[in-house]
Amino acid sequence: MDERELIYDWNRAGGEGGTAFDWSRVRVDLNDETLRDGLQSPSVRDPTLEVKKRLLHLMADLGIVAADIGLPGAGPRVVEQVRALATEIRDAKLPIAPNCAARTVIADVEPIVRVADEVGIKIEAATFIGSSRDPAVRRGLDARSHRPKSTVEAVTYAVKHGLPVMYVTEDTTRAKPEAIKALYGAAIDCGAGRICLADTVGHATPDGVKALVDFVKKEVVKDHRVKVDWHGHRDRGLGLINCLAAIEAGVDRVHGTALGVGERVGNAELDLLIVNLKLLGAHRHDISKLPEYCRLVADAVGVPIAVNYPVMGADAFRTGTGVHAAAIIKAKKKGHAWLADRVYSSVPAQEFGLEQKIEISPVSGLSNVKYWLETHGYDPEDEAACRKLFEAAKRTDHVLSDEECHRLLKQAAWR
Repeated sequence: MDERELIYDWNRAGGEGGTAFDWSRVRVDLNDETLRDGLQSPSVRDPTLEVKKRLLHLMADLGIVAADIGLPGAGPRVVEQVRALATEIRDAKLPIAPNCAARTVIADVEPIVRVADEVGIKIEAATFIGSSRDPAVRRGLDARSHRPKSTVEAVTYAVKHGLPVMYVTEDTTRAKPEAIKALYGAAIDCGAGRICLADTVGHATPDGVKALVDFVKKEVVKDHRVKVDWHGHRDRGLGLINCLAAIEAGVDRVHGTALGVGERVGNAELDLLIVNLKLLGAHRHDISKLPEYCRLVADAVGVPIAVNYPVMGADAFRTGTGVHAAAIIKAKKKGHAWLADRVYSSVPAQEFGLEQKIEISPVSGLSNVKYWLETHGYDPEDEAACRKLFEAAKRTDHVLSDEECHRLLKQAAWR
């Protein structure tokens, strides 16, 4: 039997009376918000310009096709950084479409126009406005057209000056249908080529995401040739699953940040979205540089990767449990590398340039000890060495470090 036949995938089986969603047919773009929304976290440092440039290259390597490179309306320093990042994209010929956030005021859009003209590349204006506070929206409506005045002015100005426009409604997932239709309708009428649904405070559930996307496609997009984006946060821990729900519902592009950094508890984790899309067959790019991307962001912004963080955490492919280790070792010894990487992991470590790590802990068996000895240059059949490490593990309250194991074996050799 082929080892791959040992694992049955219920993800592809479909529910009762239906078939599973076909992820292999998905074509969705990814927009990286790390360098703008990600840096709004109250706990991060602003990375150096050189780190930001390196991140742009890693984004391109990972198949991320768009990136928010700043909010120039925040001041001269941001304008200079946006200019430098746009120049890097141009000079390195990176396959990254840059965009910049802007409030729906001309003063925010103007510096984007200026930088785009100076650098000579297209920069999408991501103009945003609040959508859930209906009284504020109503006060901004033009009396004759019932269109939000600031939206009309900002989008018209951007389009007139040659900028592609993504129109973003903040807090879309708590906005009333009539407000959504009025805002998006005005932006589309003025030339916006893309609209973005934003779960600004992480309110939505997957069902809510699908209902919103379906409403917007039927009631707003209609026959217009307008792209739809999804931008979500993880206040309720649903950022990642909501991205997948939005993709199933038919959005064209999804936003996220490296490691989920961002305002309050953060944005949807773009790295984990890439992992899941890759495993589902919907991301067709090499992702071997994903660990470098995550570690660079963690070091640059000062947010350590938690040991139990999926895939990139120190414990992701690490076990000291006897039963788990025995199964992995058995598969390896039989030459089943594919199975060894999956028998106790839904994520194949080798796919990301990583490997399964077997250690010795209070719940280890002799298989753990022998494997550690063999992989560290010792004789795995040395009974004294096996006994020394096994007994030490049973007396301790933690996983033995490599240093502890070497020291214990050296002590035994002296006796």
